[in-house]
Amino acid sequence: MDRQAVHDEMERARTEFHRLLDQASDADLRRASNGTRWTNRELLFHMLLGYLIVWALRNLVALFDRLPDSVGKRYAQALNAVTVPFDAVNYVGSRLGGNLLKRRGMAAVADRAIARLHQRLDRETEAALARTMHFPTRWDPYFRDRMSLADVYRFPTRHFDHHARQLTLPYLSGMSAVREDRRMQVERVWLSCLLPVMVQSAVPPAPPPGSDR
Repeated sequence: MDRQAVHDEMERARTEFHRLLDQASDADLRRASNGTRWTNRELLFHMLLGYLIVWALRNLVALFDRLPDSVGKRYAQALNAVTVPFDAVNYVGSRLGGNLLKRRGMAAVADRAIARLHQRLDRETEAALARTMHFPTRWDPYFRDRMSLADVYRFPTRHFDHHARQLTLPYLSGMSAVREDRRMQVERVWLSCLLPVMVQSAVPPAPPPGSDR
């Protein structure tokens, strides 16, 4: 596991979370998100929630890794069976948290949660990071049937990035336009480099002087 890459991902998400909160107006935060029933404010709290649950997931992995595999599999199956009530609790919890916590509160919670994860990750042994357990795959698109503790540390930023694409904030719209413009610039550079090579390879070489061809 590349620990520094995980540290960098979490720090990038923390910085982005602050930027989103700082640049959004109150009207922006009240606007509906894209593809969820949450407002932008509630969705931001849900994105933060991914980092808050890592500690509990870490303890579960440490526990179930020591138990027979069949026990962990049955546990994951039981959780999958209650996906509908879990979704309801997940929805209501994010609504409550998003509306109760002010911007400064959400930013402070994110700072503390990610700082603790940085510290804990540095203390994990390779053996601990290799521990695994079965996960309820119906609960989240980034849960796989079996995940290691290393996967758990990567999960919250993947969850964060997934939901960030559902925010309807002006700042993100501007960033998308910038990224698209940069992508097109890179494509133009590649085409300008590749086109002469493609043309040269497509045209047969001229026959040498005096050849019958």
